[in-house]
Amino acid sequence: MASEAIAFITAHKDAPFYVNYWAFSVHAPYDAKKPLVEKYRAKAATLPPGAGQRNPVYAAMVESIDDSVGRTLSAASTLDKSIEKASSNVESAQKVGKLIAERAKGSNISNVVFDRGGHLYHGKVKALADAAREGGLQF
Repeated sequence: MASEAIAFITAHKDAPFYVNYWAFSVHAPYDAKKPLVEKYRAKAATLPPGAGQRNPVYAAMVESIDDSVGRTLSAASTLDKSIEKASSNVESAQKVGKLIAERAKGSNISNVVFDRGGHLYHGKVKALADAAREGGLQF
C-alpha cells in the first residue's frame, strides 16, 4: 500500500489531491506474507522456552508495517561517490546539504521537515540545513 500511495502522489504532484493512507495495523484477523511467516516461524523455533512473543504471523505483520513506514524518498551521504573529499566535517555537511537539495528537487520534493526537536541548529547540522536551503529546499 505504501508503494501505491507514493506512486499516486508522484503521478498527481502537479494537481491538488487528497490521500488518506492508513498503514496496515496489526489486529485480528491475523494474516501475513507467507515468506515472512516462515522467517519468523524458524526464528521462534530457536527461542528458549518462556521467551516473550513467539507468534510468527504477528511478527510478520509487524515487519510489513515497518517496511511501509518512513519510506526514504531521497538521500545523500558523504559516502556518495559524487561528493569530493572535504577539508572539514562542516564542509562535508555543506556538500551533503547541497546534494540532498538537488536529489529532493529531482524527485519533485521542495518542502521538507527538518526536526531538531525545538533545538537550534549548530555546527554540522546547521551547515547541512543551510546548504539544503540554499539549494532550494523549503523547511
